[in-house]
Amino acid sequence: MSQITDNITDIRQEIADTCKKLGKKPEEVQLIAVTKTIEPERINEAIANGITDIGENKVQEIMDKYTLVSPINWHMIGHLQTNKVKYIIDKVKLIHSLDRISLAEEIQKRAERINRAVDVLVQVNIGQEETKSGIEPDEVYDFVAALRPFSYIQVKGLMTVAPYKEDPEEVRPYFNTMKEVFERIRAKNLPGIEMKYLSMGMTNDYKVAIEEGANIIRVGTAIFGSRIYRK
Repeated sequence: MSQITDNITDIRQEIADTCKKLGKKPEEVQLIAVTKTIEPERINEAIANGITDIGENKVQEIMDKYTLVSPINWHMIGHLQTNKVKYIIDKVKLIHSLDRISLAEEIQKRAERINRAVDVLVQVNIGQEETKSGIEPDEVYDFVAALRPFSYIQVKGLMTVAPYKEDPEEVRPYFNTMKEVFERIRAKNLPGIEMKYLSMGMTNDYKVAIEEGANIIRVGTAIFGSRIYRK
């Protein structure tokens, strides 16, 4: 077996072990393979080993790889520029990074043109870091409520990129707070708003994220190894 095959097997087992402790079914947690800088051949190897969903940080990489990768569910997980929505609106299953009304307006316009509702997650800057995108935690409810008039946008939950810590336990409070924000909004039962997915946790901390309520995790390095950045 290849390293990618072994890695996916190990991650699936860790998801199963973590879910067993929580009394959850492993299939309740969706694994998204993060394919930033990963060439199509290796992505296809992951797909051949059971990966059904992949996440890209950049629109250009989706465009470059789209026809070279086996049929798959694509996720836009990185910051999305308004002027690039048109390139991926008909390609992605879920946009994880809705973080401003101007972006919602563009998604609405482009989705209406192709007569297709688009599923989105609202990105939350749970660590309130200046270097990261996302809505401030205490502003999430108002932002989500403001999305209700956008008829071609279907809010399906929340996403966050937590601060990086060597010790995953140090990230737990951020995930815990995200779950609280998620549950508060879900309890409001806003018409047209569905709090179905909580996307949080990456290679270094996905087990803690699952323990704190994540049902989507985004894993790259643990599947493909360290990224190689080309000039």
